[in-house]
Amino acid sequence: MKTNNLDIADISSGLTRRKFLWLSSLTAAGILTGCAVNPVTGQSQLMLVSEDSEIQIDKGKSPQQFSADYGTIQDNVLNNYINQTGKNISSVTHRPNMPYSFRCVNASYVNAYAFPGGSIAATRGILVNLDNEAQLAALLGHELGHVNARHTAEQMSKGLLTSIAAGGIAAYAGSKGATYGKIAESLGMIGSGMLLASYSRDNEREADALGMEYMAKAGYSPDGFIGLMDMLKSTSKHTPNAIELMFSTHPMSEERYNTAVQNVGNTYKTYRNQPVFKERYMDNTANLRAIKPAIEEMQHGDMEIGKNNNHAAENHFKQALKIAPDDYAGLVMMSKCLLIQDKFDEALKYSETAKNVYPQEAQAIYISGFAKMKRKDFESAYNEFNNYEKALPGNPGTIFYKGSCLEGMKKQKEAADEYSRYLQMEKSGNNAAYAYKRLVEWGYITPQNGT
Repeated sequence: MKTNNLDIADISSGLTRRKFLWLSSLTAAGILTGCAVNPVTGQSQLMLVSEDSEIQIDKGKSPQQFSADYGTIQDNVLNNYINQTGKNISSVTHRPNMPYSFRCVNASYVNAYAFPGGSIAATRGILVNLDNEAQLAALLGHELGHVNARHTAEQMSKGLLTSIAAGGIAAYAGSKGATYGKIAESLGMIGSGMLLASYSRDNEREADALGMEYMAKAGYSPDGFIGLMDMLKSTSKHTPNAIELMFSTHPMSEERYNTAVQNVGNTYKTYRNQPVFKERYMDNTANLRAIKPAIEEMQHGDMEIGKNNNHAAENHFKQALKIAPDDYAGLVMMSKCLLIQDKFDEALKYSETAKNVYPQEAQAIYISGFAKMKRKDFESAYNEFNNYEKALPGNPGTIFYKGSCLEGMKKQKEAADEYSRYLQMEKSGNNAAYAYKRLVEWGYITPQNGT
């Protein structure tokens, strides 16, 4: 195998003509690289994604996911603590020079995830259930294992990047645990979990082994890894809906658990006297743990929305906001819950409050735009969607709704421009059909010529 550019002839026999031509174009564009040395094993592996491409994909997609998860937590003390903990561990990994960053996101579901360029996040839902810093180190170490073993890039390579052919890495990701998926789709948003890689069991085993290695090297007791797994097993039994996304993207098994216990007792036995830093973790997570009941109410609200019990979900979000009235995620969750019940005035009230609570985060801007559009305040709605696109570009739904608002404002030419731009990104679905129909009716395109 070549170690520089991919020799298309080596693999073209297994491709359709369309995929062959598409793959050839990617190679010419410099996106694909061929074989590479695995930074963990030192062995050659098929790798069609360069390290630079991993970083660029990360930069393009991770902001969308962080916003879908209600943004980075506003507790700077906690966020700096998580970032510094992650940086300390990343310094002993196989790829220490990647542009790593670590944060807590406001989502209530239980999960952590990594993008291929080293952007790593843990949700509030998982952090409130950890007992010490060693467990946090195990969590971040595991995600670092995925980045260092290049698991996302490996999956993209094995899948011949079919998801990127469809317009982004979102398509092949494991979203089956995201209870807000239907809401996100109806609002034209990118749903929580839609940008996350769904790892294989072999990927998980390797990430476990690497995570334990990294945390031990960084000075933590490997017992933290067992503590993390014990917590996940317990949570999955008592509140399975809160954790199903994590288990869909990070498949758990008894074999994984037993292997971790064996490694702690054998390979890492001499490291068990290293600290777990319980007090330090408790000090830095004090504010977060103070609103754990509110986060649990949000989890229950998520569960009810997944069952289409929207009124019950609304009650859970009300309880959450009684505990934490200025919680950005709780306000946006409530707004979305009200939107799907067609309570547009109430939804707008909560989204506007959320904008004031966290003006740097974009999701509430989008929700306000949607609510205003439903109230037929098209000019204000357009301004919201325009501001959202400036803050967080790349969501085709924003472009479609800008077109809808302009149409509502009787600005046909400008609406046609936005619908045309939307159709360059989306070719199927109800919104694409509507945009196409309008462009035909307005005489900008003809059916014979297509879009």
